[in-house]
Amino acid sequence: MESTSTNETVKKYAITKGSLHSYGSYIIQCIPKFIQRFSVSKDELTLYVAPRAVLQVVTFLRDHAQCQYKVMADISGGDYPEKEKRFEVVYHLLSIKLAGRIRVKTYIDEGSAVPSVVSIFRGADWYEREAWDMYGIFFSGHPDLRRILTDYGFEGHPLRKDFPLSGYTEVRYDEQRKRVVYEPLQLTQAFRNFESLSPWEHVGHGTQ
Repeated sequence: MESTSTNETVKKYAITKGSLHSYGSYIIQCIPKFIQRFSVSKDELTLYVAPRAVLQVVTFLRDHAQCQYKVMADISGGDYPEKEKRFEVVYHLLSIKLAGRIRVKTYIDEGSAVPSVVSIFRGADWYEREAWDMYGIFFSGHPDLRRILTDYGFEGHPLRKDFPLSGYTEVRYDEQRKRVVYEPLQLTQAFRNFESLSPWEHVGHGTQ
């Protein structure tokens, strides 16, 4: 029974992958100047574009009769410090008419910006603010690009790979002052060696 179910799933993905390849090729034929390439993984189609092409591509996907991706479901980011263009921005679009999803990916370096899509999708407002807050990805033209998740006066962007796990500031309630205080985080040592042995580990070969 399990083998039959697995075969049906593989067959479904094979059919879907073929149709998505055709669909991706069709979109590239419609706007060849703006899309660099596309990829298909299982039932997901991803378009890769330059930052300057983001507005044209998402507008096309929203308005074209064969697309109708009217919902900006999410905008996510990624940090890859080893790459020349360190940051990845992914737009997740949903078409209720086609009952399908599509992703648009672009890449930028630390000193560059991505055009805001708030003028096209009002719901992108908080998504872009979150990407700015977490990664420091700047969206040019955003009407109110400020932090949305971290506290007032927060330093840095916590989802960057070079951001320390401990952060830079300790936030705690001071019982004497009866209020929340912010203090620079003091680590007692730069390097910590954690010994894995414990008194509960058996010594010797044990018995059967």
